[in-house]
Amino acid sequence: MLQELRVHNLALIDSLCFDVSFCKSGLIVLTGETGAGKSIILQAINLLTGGRGAASWVRSDCEQAGIEARFALRPDHSEINNLLHEHALKDGTACIVRRVLTREGRSKLYVNDQSVTSRLCGELTAHLISIASQHDHQQLLNARNHLDILDVFGELRGMRQQFAKLFYRWQQLSSELRQLLEKEQDKEQHRDFLRFQLEEIRRSNPVIGEDEQLQKEREQLKAADVLLRLVGDSGRKLSTSVTDSLVEIRKNIEQAASIDERLAPIAERIASAGYELEDLASVLERYREAIPMDPARIEWISGRLAELKQLQRKYGPTLEEVIAFADRAEAELAVLESLEEEIAQAELRLEEVSAEALLRATELSQARRETARKLEAGMEQELGSLCFHQAVFKVSLATPTGLGLDGVQSTGRDIVEFLFSANPGEPPKPLVKIVSGGELSRLMLAMKCLLARRDQVDTVLFDEVDAGLGGQAAESVAEKIGELAGHHQVLCITHLPQIAARADLHFKVEKQVENGRTRTAIKVLDEQERVEELARMLSGEHPTAQTLAFAGELIARSHRRKPA
Repeated sequence: MLQELRVHNLALIDSLCFDVSFCKSGLIVLTGETGAGKSIILQAINLLTGGRGAASWVRSDCEQAGIEARFALRPDHSEINNLLHEHALKDGTACIVRRVLTREGRSKLYVNDQSVTSRLCGELTAHLISIASQHDHQQLLNARNHLDILDVFGELRGMRQQFAKLFYRWQQLSSELRQLLEKEQDKEQHRDFLRFQLEEIRRSNPVIGEDEQLQKEREQLKAADVLLRLVGDSGRKLSTSVTDSLVEIRKNIEQAASIDERLAPIAERIASAGYELEDLASVLERYREAIPMDPARIEWISGRLAELKQLQRKYGPTLEEVIAFADRAEAELAVLESLEEEIAQAELRLEEVSAEALLRATELSQARRETARKLEAGMEQELGSLCFHQAVFKVSLATPTGLGLDGVQSTGRDIVEFLFSANPGEPPKPLVKIVSGGELSRLMLAMKCLLARRDQVDTVLFDEVDAGLGGQAAESVAEKIGELAGHHQVLCITHLPQIAARADLHFKVEKQVENGRTRTAIKVLDEQERVEELARMLSGEHPTAQTLAFAGELIARSHRRKPA
C-alpha cells in the first residue's frame, strides 16, 4: 500500500511530498484545474513502474529529477514478498522504489537502494499498484490484450506458463527433428563426401608444426652450395697462403730473437698462432665434408609442402585446423551412421511432448471457457451498477478444431475477444467498433473492480476515469469507486465533484508562481476547503451561495452513504 510519494525537479514540480501514510484504505482524490500538473504526478508514478522517460522531463536549470515511493507490505502478500526474496531485495516490511532521471537522458532505478532493471522494477510494481489511465482504456480496445485479462481474472497464469514451457520444448524438438530429416535426405551424398575428405587428410597424415620444420630444412639444403664455396675458400687459404706466410714470419722472428732475446716471447706467440690456424683449417675441412648435398631430399620436401598446402587451402589455414576438421568429419560420419536411430528417438520424444502439450492446452481451454462464463456474469453485474442495466457482455472464445500444435501460440490454442452491447435488442459486437468514451470508461472501471477482488494489489490509481461521463452515469461511477475504496486504497485523479465528494483524503493540485518561476504544488484540503473546491468543480472560480450549499450537501450525502 502506498504510504508516500516524493518528486523532485520533474517538469513543473520542484519539490513535492504526497503523504498518505495515515490513509491506509479508502478513497484519495486529486483535483485541480486542467493543466495544473495532475498528469505530472501520474507521470512520476509511471516512471517508477519502469515506464520510459525523457531528458526533457527534467525541470529547467536542474541536472536530474528524482522520484521515490514508499509502499507498506503485508506479510500475507506472498507474490511481492517472494519476488523480493528471490532477487535479494527484501528489507523489512517496506518497499522503497526510486528513480533518477538525468538531463543527459540516463536513468537508474532502485528498489530498497539496490539497482534494478526496468523490467524487474515493472514486475515488482505490478504487485504494488494498479494504474487505470486513458492508455489502459485504449488497451482494452485491443483484442490482443483480452486473453491476458481473462487469464488474470481466472488466475490461470500458472497453467499458461506450464503450457508455454511445453510449447517451447515442442518447438525445440520439432526443429531438431526437422534438421535430422534434412540430413537424412542427402545422407548418402554427404557421407561419401565426408569419407573422401577424411581419407584425403588421413592419407597425408599431417603433424602439427611439420610444415614449419620442413621449410627450415629446405632453406638449409638450398644454401649448401654457398656454404661449400665460403667454407672451402676459407679453409684453403688457411692451409696455404696464410700458413706459408706465417711460417716465414715465424722463422724470421726466431732468427731475430737469437740476436735480441727480448723477441723470444713474440716468437713463441707466433708459433702458437700457427698451430691454432692449422687447427682451424682442419675444423673447417671437417665442416665442409659434413655439409648435406641431397637434391632428392629437396625435391621430396617441396612435394610434401605442396601436399600440406593443398590440405590447408581446403580445410583450414593451419595444420592444427586441418587435423581438427578431420576429427569433426569423423564424428559427423559416426552420427550419420546412427541417423535412423536418432530420427526414431526424436520422433518418439516429440510425440510424448506433443501429447502432453495438447492435454495441457485442452485443460487450459476448458478452464478459460469456465472463466469466460464467470467473467460475463461478473461484468454484467458490475455494469448493471454503472447504469448499464440491460447491457450484454460476452467473451468470444475461439479454439481451433484441428489436430496437433501447428498454428498454436505459446499462450495456448484460444483466441479471445470481448463483445459488448449497451442497448437491448442489439447483438454484442467488438468493443473497438461500438463503445463511446463514457462507455469505455465504465467498462474499464468494471473490469478493474473485478480484477481487484482477485489480485493482491492494495493500491489502485484511476486517472480521469470519469472522462465523457455526466448525470446518473457519473453518480454510478462515483458509487462504484467508493465501493472499491472500501477494501482497497484508491487514488483517483478526477474532475467529477460526485467522486471528489466521497474522498476520505482530498488533495488539490495547483500552479503557483514564485520568483518568476512556475511550480506545481499539492495541498491537503480541510472540510471548508473541500466545499470550496467542489463548488469550483461545479460552477467555476466564482461559485454562488447555492453552489457552495450544494457542494456541502454532496459531501454530507457521501458521509451518510459510507458504512459505519
